[in-house]
Amino acid sequence: MKAIYYSFILVLLSFSIGCGGESSDPKKAEQIFKIASYNVRNAKGMDNVTDFDRVAKVINDMDAHAIAIQELDSATERSNGLVVLDELAKRTNMHGSFNGSIEYRGGKYGIGILTKEKPLSIEGIALPGMEEKRSVLIVELEDFVLCCTHLSLTEEDRRTSINLIEQHTEKYDSKPVFLAGDLNAKPESSEIRVLSNNWAMLSDITEPTFPSDNPDRVIDYILLKPNSKFTHKVLDAQVVDEPMASDHRPLWVELKIEWQ
Repeated sequence: MKAIYYSFILVLLSFSIGCGGESSDPKKAEQIFKIASYNVRNAKGMDNVTDFDRVAKVINDMDAHAIAIQELDSATERSNGLVVLDELAKRTNMHGSFNGSIEYRGGKYGIGILTKEKPLSIEGIALPGMEEKRSVLIVELEDFVLCCTHLSLTEEDRRTSINLIEQHTEKYDSKPVFLAGDLNAKPESSEIRVLSNNWAMLSDITEPTFPSDNPDRVIDYILLKPNSKFTHKVLDAQVVDEPMASDHRPLWVELKIEWQ
């Protein structure tokens, strides 16, 4: 009887030790993320045709875990009462999170995020805009956080916005935090240089993103907030050759996170 008892204890101890090893926690090894960004201009293409199917196909072809979306009407007269992000979410089978930056013609106008999994939390934060109020949308998922924004046309507003985004992402210290969107600033601008002091540039800033039919400037970006708990390596970064579906070209990055 004692022999059976001690054998049972040994089995339990072996199981406990096995479950407590680092390899049982995927965050202690490595993870692959694919993050995208797309200013869709309400799905209005360079041909002035609004085509949700066309934009949804671009999004589906990128096959990202999450995508930051800019220029979205929600139940406005301009969108004929349609919620543009919902239309894209239905066609991509993704979860849509929206934040209205301004009230506009019976509805709202703002930014959104599409994710393959249901978010754990959603937070919208107002940002300054002299010509038009702006915002940042922060969506927390099980393994990462994505911030989407569409910054002001004014340099002073962009600088203030960068500081606000920095403050509101400080609390996420146990997961990778991505920032993506139309920042309305070129890579050589002072704002992007300041931003790059605290964020790692992931997207390819040698490939122009706007205007889509003949791109000559980079104003769309994807960045990662560095963290001592992990290292990262960009596996691929692409600006999609899509000249028609919107006035911006979409972009995506694929990277590997290795946990320390």
